[in-house]
Amino acid sequence: MVPRSARAAARVRERSLFEVFPELRGSRVEAAVLAALSPSADGASTTIPQSESRAPFPLREAGSFDGPRIDQAVTVTPFRDGEQRFCMIEIRDVSGAVEREKRLIDHAESLRARSYVDGLTGIANRRYFDVALDRELRRAQRAKGELSLLLIDIDSFKAYNDHFGHQQGDACLSTVAQALAAKLKRPADVAARYGGEEFAAILPDTSLEQARLHANAIRDHVAGLALPHAPAAHWPMVTLSIGVASFDRERLHEVPALIEAADKALYAAKRGGRNRVVVDGDASA
Repeated sequence: MVPRSARAAARVRERSLFEVFPELRGSRVEAAVLAALSPSADGASTTIPQSESRAPFPLREAGSFDGPRIDQAVTVTPFRDGEQRFCMIEIRDVSGAVEREKRLIDHAESLRARSYVDGLTGIANRRYFDVALDRELRRAQRAKGELSLLLIDIDSFKAYNDHFGHQQGDACLSTVAQALAAKLKRPADVAARYGGEEFAAILPDTSLEQARLHANAIRDHVAGLALPHAPAAHWPMVTLSIGVASFDRERLHEVPALIEAADKALYAAKRGGRNRVVVDGDASA
């Protein structure tokens, strides 16, 4: 460990620690030193918390005079020599431990992020959908705002899988997922794979009528891809049925009720001929 401006022992002997390192004034190091030198000091060591400062002293790696400071663990221990009070300041280089801790945190964050992503389609999975919908519903309740939910189903997907095979079916799911994600522009919007061939979209700050427009734009976009469907399918190209529901303070103010309303609207869309959007409360639902 080398100070940025190395000082010979003769130049700092008999000088106050805070003359040599004025930046320590007002820090936890100064408080620990003053406590160690006080008449009431009991001899116990004081360790400066890492959260206070990882690098209170201007110490850098050997040979480096302008690089970043090393991470430090500082311990102040009082002792006596006759009637005189002193303290020993121990500084340990903990840069390696800090770097390992950072790697562990980064790894944990990476694992957490991956646990929220659907492995096949690359969009959010059901676990993240559950977390996000609960969070956004609570936020809408607190802010007295709006929130809409779309439940989306690929029409006749079993026929698609039976005709083209599961590998092509997986490709179809990925294509639809990316098409859905592409139509959700705002950072707070969430596109998720709800399960199987079913997807969901969480739309904060979106009214029921605005959600209807979003849903139709998504349906038109996927239909416009003109993905050939199986001969047994209801439509010659891959299409979507979408059910829409919105947060309602009187009726749809809990997650299960909101999902149930969107699911009923989705069922009505499929029952009504598929390739259509049905909104909660429509006469056809």
